[in-house]
Amino acid sequence: MGRPGSRRWGSVLFLVSSACSAFIFCEYFIYFPVILRCSWPHAEWAEAEESEVLRVFILSDTHLLGVIRGHWFDKLRREWQMERAFQTALWHLRPQVVFILGDVFDEGKWSSPEDWEDDVRRFQHMFRHPNNTELIVLVGNHDVGFHHEMSSFKLQRFEKVFGVNSARIFTKKGINFLLVNSVAMQGDGCPICHAVENKLLRLSRELSCSMQSLEPNGEQQQCRGTRRFPPSPPVLLQHYPLYRGSDANCTGQDAALPQERHLLFQERYDVLSKAASRKLLQWFQPRLILSGHTHNGCEVLHEEKHPEISVPSFSWRNRNNPSFILGIFSSSHFALSKCFLPQESTVIAIYATAGVTAALLPLVHWFCFKGSSLMGLMGLMGKHKSL
Repeated sequence: MGRPGSRRWGSVLFLVSSACSAFIFCEYFIYFPVILRCSWPHAEWAEAEESEVLRVFILSDTHLLGVIRGHWFDKLRREWQMERAFQTALWHLRPQVVFILGDVFDEGKWSSPEDWEDDVRRFQHMFRHPNNTELIVLVGNHDVGFHHEMSSFKLQRFEKVFGVNSARIFTKKGINFLLVNSVAMQGDGCPICHAVENKLLRLSRELSCSMQSLEPNGEQQQCRGTRRFPPSPPVLLQHYPLYRGSDANCTGQDAALPQERHLLFQERYDVLSKAASRKLLQWFQPRLILSGHTHNGCEVLHEEKHPEISVPSFSWRNRNNPSFILGIFSSSHFALSKCFLPQESTVIAIYATAGVTAALLPLVHWFCFKGSSLMGLMGLMGKHKSL
């Protein structure tokens, strides 16, 4: 029978090792079994066009906290979660392109130059990536402010860091991705909005010319001298969703909560206006629309031919079950799948279980030790009586 001191130190060692194991699992290893279940979508056309297939991550609404609304522990917790999830997914899935659909920062619209630099530095560390992966970031309302808060200074500051502008076509492997600053799609003639719509009209004309046959005709005379893109309908990416009345028809484990799905959306605040949505659909005839902003997942079919996927938030701060989209694209096809991250409630449950175990173990040890001492004392008393 061991001495009480050795048993006590054994219990302490067990507690420390259990706490360390729970911490290491929750903060590091949990991402591996969860993300290893994710895989690229399977499609017959992808096997036939393997060399031309582009593998893409799409995520949204990271909302890196700032100095105004971000408690240091909240920032540490959420940013570590996103960093580990992103780095594990990169390691496992190796995308060629990553799109982040806006609201990268939570307080970009308020940030001082010093705070902005700090936010950018943290973002670049969290979402570091190899040279053979391109990271493309779109602007959201929390990055530059809602329409009435957006200014040329905030917009140019964002565009300088991320190398984007408010209306651009990014082409890779013959696939056209139309990147739009949807915060500027208010249609009220503001200087930024006017400039963005003019760029979009020019891009629409260039894409239309690119889709036409190369044989000369009267219509193509108008296309002479225009920039040409691969003749493929674009994939539209932006922060705001196109207009929909609510999330009432959205389903799935990442959809809005049942009590929230029937809340009506406000045009130009929750979704684009009907007019702006109609313009984008008419000008570009996109084969797919990808958007963020609502923090919830949703699938919508516009005009019975333009599918839109709303991408949920990537952060625990906005969802218990964050996720991102895995997409494979060719010039004529696409296929999507979804990858869920560890749930925050699971991590909390593991910590709570470890905490309860740590609290109960000293009590169990005390009762066991007192019980063994009492039994030993009774044994000695019995021997004394028999003598």
